[in-house]
Amino acid sequence: MPTLRSGPFAGLATWQSRIRELARNRAEPKGWRKVGLPGVRLHQRSPTPMQIRLPQKFPASLATLALAPLALWHSAAFAQDDQPPGGPPMGGDQFVIGVGGMYEPGYLGSDSYRFQPLPVVDIKYDRFFANFEDGIGLNLIDTENVTIGAGVTMADNYRASDAPEGIGKLSFGVGARGFVKLRQAGFEATLGGMQIVTGSTGGFVADATVSRPVFINESFMLMPSVGVRWADAKHNDRYFGVNAAQSTASGLSQFSTGSGFLDAKAELGSMYLVTDRISMGVNAGVTTLLGDVRNSPIVERRTSPYVLAFVGYRF
Repeated sequence: MPTLRSGPFAGLATWQSRIRELARNRAEPKGWRKVGLPGVRLHQRSPTPMQIRLPQKFPASLATLALAPLALWHSAAFAQDDQPPGGPPMGGDQFVIGVGGMYEPGYLGSDSYRFQPLPVVDIKYDRFFANFEDGIGLNLIDTENVTIGAGVTMADNYRASDAPEGIGKLSFGVGARGFVKLRQAGFEATLGGMQIVTGSTGGFVADATVSRPVFINESFMLMPSVGVRWADAKHNDRYFGVNAAQSTASGLSQFSTGSGFLDAKAELGSMYLVTDRISMGVNAGVTTLLGDVRNSPIVERRTSPYVLAFVGYRF
């Protein structure tokens, strides 16, 4: 299956981190009143000058994918009651599970689609995290504007039945991932890198994503995001290349490629808070291949849409 970071799960995970932070920011100190400005939270307390609070993070990837963006919503819903007025921000610990389903290409560049059921997982306890975007690991630095973390996560793979006949499968893999997330004025930019250590291609993949949540009301949120990935020659050639044996078995021409940009994506997610603990959402996007990998004989479609639906429960 295509990597979750290239699909909807990436966006979902981002929502979760944002919802976590919105939960911290929603409780207003006593004596403050809302002034209001699109995209900016203004608060004034007499007789001191007006102060501005930017929505650095919001509650609720794929992203993702932590399919649990749902949880973040829940954190936000309880923020005002959980945090004492004027007190320190809440820790943001959370545990969310649920189910989801994704309709996606069998592999990057495939013309055939398949439905894949997926679990919703988003766990955060102190510095520990477990989700689909960043895997399982620790946030080494976690402040209002910067998060730096490292973990172990899944790598690209596809089944032999999804690939052209004679190409074979790309085995399940595990990679070591590091990332930096920067938040300012409501936007979140993520820079990450993964070195595959076992299975899959054994290569290196870097990713960059920018997202910005838009709150329609207390229960409904939209999350547009764009992203791009770069991969080294080992990854690109193993994923999209066709060697002599594969060429003979498949009838496709031999193909080899080097390092370069891998793909770009644009997606729009939506999430609705059904109750204080239950959320549901739909995330849709499109991914397009970039660079020389577009010319691989296994590429049947260079640009492909995908869609994900999910429901989650926050404990």
